[in-house]
Amino acid sequence: MYTEKSLDTEVLIRWCKLLEYDFFRIYSHHVILFSPPSSISLNKSGDGALLPRFRKNIYSKEIIAFILEMIINGEKTKKQVLDDYGIPKTTLYKWIEKYSN
Repeated sequence: MYTEKSLDTEVLIRWCKLLEYDFFRIYSHHVILFSPPSSISLNKSGDGALLPRFRKNIYSKEIIAFILEMIINGEKTKKQVLDDYGIPKTTLYKWIEKYSN
């Protein structure tokens, strides 16, 4: 299974239960952080239906730590983080204030 290109979700959920680790969280973090910028700006599908918008409370402590670490290490500026990941400006500054210690 380790060398396979993909795993069925039923198999993956069994591994999650066996190892008591949420592998789906890794995938969802990847989707949140690395989704293409064009998908962030879209809010309507072709048929006019509204698509769900992510809310700020979806950011886990791991994502917040990852983003703040990039800013602290100088890998990205605050502006780049705001532009690349679509995080609201007030949310980013609240994170910096709250987790700067």
